[in-house]
Amino acid sequence: MPEGDTIFRTAHTLQLALAGHVVTGFETVLPALARVHHDQPVTGRTVTAVRSAGKHLLIELTGDLVLRTHMRMSGSWHIYRPGERWRRGRQAMRIVIATSEYVAVAFDVPVAEFLSSHDLERHGELNALGPDLLDEEFDASEAVRRLHAAATAPLGDALLNQRLLAGVGNVFKSEVLFVCRLDPFRTVGSLDEAQVTELVKAARRLLRDNVVQPLGSGEPTWGGARRTTRSLNPAARLWVYGRGGKPCRRCGTAIEYRKQGPDARGTYWCPKCQK
Repeated sequence: MPEGDTIFRTAHTLQLALAGHVVTGFETVLPALARVHHDQPVTGRTVTAVRSAGKHLLIELTGDLVLRTHMRMSGSWHIYRPGERWRRGRQAMRIVIATSEYVAVAFDVPVAEFLSSHDLERHGELNALGPDLLDEEFDASEAVRRLHAAATAPLGDALLNQRLLAGVGNVFKSEVLFVCRLDPFRTVGSLDEAQVTELVKAARRLLRDNVVQPLGSGEPTWGGARRTTRSLNPAARLWVYGRGGKPCRRCGTAIEYRKQGPDARGTYWCPKCQK
């Protein structure tokens, strides 16, 4: 499930593979992208940078063109060498960007658009993002302020609101609240300043812990599986997410599950550890 850590790692991998290289091939099955490509060909342009903004991925090209994608629940970008067999079927392909060194393929990406720098500056969804938890210049005080402003929101809903802080998805929502020992259904306003500050710190720490590995230079790599427990056991990577009915790793109480919020997103929590 793509969350801020996934998008950050993806952007880093695509940056290593594509940045500084000329696009030798471009293909898409998305009509909106195809129309822009027909009028302003992507081939022949150089990829100048790839970066993440919350859960958005931005591929910047010369000639004032930016490709924005959002993976939602099931999208993904893969990197291959030219001629290498894809790990997904062609029916799932949405975008292909090829250079002499690598081929980047977007599978099942539901949101994609070309933007100019002017469009980017005026983009409503991007401009509304809260502080990005994985940004080197992350503004923790602004994130705390925005959370406080959503006093009536349940914590589980508030953490998913990208206008408050950007990067947390459904997995990290449950994991962060467990680490902080907070009930997902209590409101933000029921927390004091120290608790909100610790919540923001924990969210940033867990996301950053999951992007450390792929940040070195060298060959593009996707990094390891998401992990919040620090356990080396691959079967014990997460505290509560996906573990409904199973014993809490701390106290042994059965983990509970309930759908939460207007989008009925699944929430997992320990009723004893998170009173």
